[in-house]
Amino acid sequence: MPSVNVGVQTKPPLIRALRLNKTYPARDGAPIVALKDVDFDIGEGEFVTVVGPSGCGKSTLLKVMAGILAGASGSLTLGGVPVTGPSRNVGVVFQAPVLLPWRTVLENVLLPIDVQRRGRPAHLARAQDLLRMVGLEGFENRYPAALSGGMQQRVGIVRALIHDPDLLLMDEPFGALDAMTREQMNLDLLRIWNANGKTVMLVTHSIPEAVFLADRVIVMSPRPGRITDIVTVGLPRPRRLSIMATPEFGALTDQIRAHFGALGALDA
Repeated sequence: MPSVNVGVQTKPPLIRALRLNKTYPARDGAPIVALKDVDFDIGEGEFVTVVGPSGCGKSTLLKVMAGILAGASGSLTLGGVPVTGPSRNVGVVFQAPVLLPWRTVLENVLLPIDVQRRGRPAHLARAQDLLRMVGLEGFENRYPAALSGGMQQRVGIVRALIHDPDLLLMDEPFGALDAMTREQMNLDLLRIWNANGKTVMLVTHSIPEAVFLADRVIVMSPRPGRITDIVTVGLPRPRRLSIMATPEFGALTDQIRAHFGALGALDA
């Protein structure tokens, strides 16, 4: 099981950002600063969440880390190598699962393998194992239209893991789900993380979700997005939903919520 990061790295971090900045040009000539002097490290096997108000640059940060958004200044490295574009070492899960409707569940999962021309036969067993892990055994030949929203998102997670990336980036993956499905997906995600030992960075608007999932929570300010705090979550693992009712959990959510005052930008 991945160990909880308490701020002391025993080896170089998997991800390191130093004075990371991202500015968008504007039609009226006034640039929009999305990220400003962002610094953080993430250790191998760590689960980190990111919270902040809408428009603070959370999704921009994830896209820069995924290498799908260029033009950032400063330093960003993955495994000591500068991030200059999309990498096979990174898997990405977006809020919408973006499954191809004409491909079955198994064919959607194998899409990165087809794109990267890795050869299906060598990855079929892994695809089936991952689908079994997320409770989709027997659904391999179904099409997305026959799946619930939670099931579709499970397919998206498996697709992001099929090529065995070092880093899994998740941009509000459960934001469109109902509350009960979202809670179950949180439990499923922790189970998958525990089984695979991947490094995960997940963006969310929900402070309780951020605390429940994470080893550490990165707290971002309103635009321009800066890191105002990095909160270590010392809650024991494995975690059950009942931990949300404990004083320790409440203290952590209050600590994070205090950064936003009366903004009302994050759900409780």
